[in-house]
Amino acid sequence: MNAFVGQTFPMNQIVNIKEVVQFTSISRAKIYEMINEKSKYYDPTFPRPIRLSESRIGWSAWEINQWIEDKLESRE
Repeated sequence: MNAFVGQTFPMNQIVNIKEVVQFTSISRAKIYEMINEKSKYYDPTFPRPIRLSESRIGWSAWEINQWIEDKLESRE
């Protein structure tokens, strides 16, 4: 199953936080908690963001898709 069904971008595309929220159904705040190593909600399996500029970060669409696929495969 592909989490990006209906999307037309290539899988090596960088996506922004709004798109990560849309694809994962996880809130923006929770995503930032999941990537914060000091947070009790830190998830080392969640894809690390990519620094695009001093004020912009993005995520690999492929890595987000893989994370979703791993979640789907690990359910009982």
